[in-house]
Amino acid sequence: MSNTVERAERELRAFARLQVRAGLLPDSEQLAEVREAVAAELPHSDPEILARAWLAAARKELLTEQATWPATTDVDRLRAAFMECQQHGVKVLAGVEDHWAARRALEEDAGQLRGVIWFVPMDVWHAVDTPMLEVNLWHPSGANAAAGDPLTTSVLTCLERHGLKARFDEGRIEVAALWQRRL
Repeated sequence: MSNTVERAERELRAFARLQVRAGLLPDSEQLAEVREAVAAELPHSDPEILARAWLAAARKELLTEQATWPATTDVDRLRAAFMECQQHGVKVLAGVEDHWAARRALEEDAGQLRGVIWFVPMDVWHAVDTPMLEVNLWHPSGANAAAGDPLTTSVLTCLERHGLKARFDEGRIEVAALWQRRL
């Protein structure tokens, strides 16, 4: 097997692992994403078989590993904090496609929101292995929240109340959170 094929397989297995651990998509959509990536990167393979096998291996690995996790993970704390934010008019878009989707959410709920927290799948993928989830915080106008403004302060306080260290840095909130989401 060539180095190029080996590298592609390694990267595709890693992609399948991230899909499973992030848990942002239902199983059928994870399969479609990985199958499409396999078809693009390994055109002479059977994308369906490889995608199913790599996703199954990633799920098995995660099930084994999650037995060693604490009873409450950072993802559990994030969910609780985000639920509280939503109760106070700050919509949360976890794993949203892009900033355009966040903008549409603001337009759909115009006048009803104090703001929106949003982050893309790549932000979650980073937090799978590194305890840092970066999230965007916007005002209802779509303007970035700034350090020290009331919206930023309230979101940071909420995260901290739920046991998560967070800080505002260069236009985003950095939450010290490892993405350990149970299957």
